[in-house]
Amino acid sequence: MFTKQNVIYLAGGCFWGVEAFISRLKGVNQTEVGYANGNDLAPTYEKVCSGRTGHAETVKAIYNPEIISLDEILENFFRIIDPYSKNRQGADIGTQYRTGIYWQDPSQKSVVLKFLAKKQKESSKRIVTEARPIGSFYPAEDYHQKYLEKNPEGYCHVDLNLIDDEEFDHLTKKEYEITQLAMTEPPFSGKYDDFFEDGVYVDIVNGEVLFSSDDKFDSGCGWPAFSKPICEDAITKHRDFSYGTTRIEIRSAKANSHLGHLFHDGPGGSPRYCINSNALKFIPKEEYIKKNKD
Repeated sequence: MFTKQNVIYLAGGCFWGVEAFISRLKGVNQTEVGYANGNDLAPTYEKVCSGRTGHAETVKAIYNPEIISLDEILENFFRIIDPYSKNRQGADIGTQYRTGIYWQDPSQKSVVLKFLAKKQKESSKRIVTEARPIGSFYPAEDYHQKYLEKNPEGYCHVDLNLIDDEEFDHLTKKEYEITQLAMTEPPFSGKYDDFFEDGVYVDIVNGEVLFSSDDKFDSGCGWPAFSKPICEDAITKHRDFSYGTTRIEIRSAKANSHLGHLFHDGPGGSPRYCINSNALKFIPKEEYIKKNKD
């Protein structure tokens, strides 16, 4: 059973920093940068930068409404934009850098308009952030996707320190990138790929029990493979359309950690839960039994 996901489109200036910030919100499962609501059917970065296509640099955010509400996303979005500045954010000037909130589901309209009305009531300055349905969205070139993850020293007009990451302080950089930013470790690099001791595997973020060694098998794929989770309630499934493919993403139910993907190419066409080692922590069977007796 798939967990319902919603989509919202946010324009807030240069999409590199906006994407990096929004992707770090707990409950936002996928992000993609692109060009929205313009008049060119084949926009490119160069065309959009000319200011003649009418597009806005925009982040497409797919989120789990059971974990984060649209109102919460908008509150965070307003922490990183200047909603009173027209066609300018930070040092970037042009119509492509205008601010906007574009909804896909008509039911989101009232939430967006109510939010903006509240913000306007709180300010004497006029808010110029657009609010309208998404008319078109074209994914930007590959080098723009997750730009600041690929280029940590790259330009960013957004203060990424505004994100409160205290609950992730115990994670290594790689563990954070995989569980919170949905990155993938290289094949055959994880410590649990060729590892078959008896025990359980828990979420590295909060210790939630996810998989058992009884269900682990050697798939030869380069990542830990399981035939099933320890119970269906331990994980959530999401449709993942990133990288031009359609896959089933697997996340932990309580912490919403990105774990990996589900395929159906196991023995005899059985399920293969392909999981990143850096999303897991192994607890030996004896230790787990003793802990649960105490």
